[in-house]
Amino acid sequence: MRVVILISGRGSNMRALLESDLASSASVEFVCVISNKADAAGLQIAAAHGVPTEVLEHRAFPDRASFDMALAARIDAYQADVVILAGFMRVLTEVFVRHYENRLINVHPALLPAFPGLDTHARAIAAGVKLHGCTVHFVTPEVDAGPIIAQAAVPVLADDTPQSLAARVLRQEHRIFPLVVGWLARGWVKVRANGTVALIQDRSIDADAALISPSAPSAN
Repeated sequence: MRVVILISGRGSNMRALLESDLASSASVEFVCVISNKADAAGLQIAAAHGVPTEVLEHRAFPDRASFDMALAARIDAYQADVVILAGFMRVLTEVFVRHYENRLINVHPALLPAFPGLDTHARAIAAGVKLHGCTVHFVTPEVDAGPIIAQAAVPVLADDTPQSLAARVLRQEHRIFPLVVGWLARGWVKVRANGTVALIQDRSIDADAALISPSAPSAN
């Protein structure tokens, strides 16, 4: 499975992918990392891992549509099977998203459909939720609304700040993003007709498992 990764900044999720077992897998090849910003720190990380890099500055284009068209041309030149948004800070046009339908994935720092958009950690704390987390999903024209592939949850602690909660969620992003890419490479991910995702070789889910937060106070 040929994979192109799109970044805009430090590329921490990209790093997690490149440092995972996927990088040595015969079934996954990271063929290029493309950034819309020349100063993105993730470009140096990708190069250090031996992955080709490109810069396509969005400011060089008159509008979003023309940039997306040029970006798609660069991705297609690598014959990418899957395109990964790893901190790519651009809202993509519908034409671009449709071109990569069910091949374009993103990780969002919330348990979708809760808290789409920005400032998810502050919003979760303000709402008083007891569980927060991250979601890997297929990208659709509606932002943060695509079919959910996998989620990871963490407890929201009484003294959490947006920064402390974000750090804990980010660790889970680094865990589940490589897992999902591996599932895609194995052909385990199927989008149902109703727009939800099934794992066709789903074999280790405990139907009674639960993460409860907060835990009940001790009787002692």
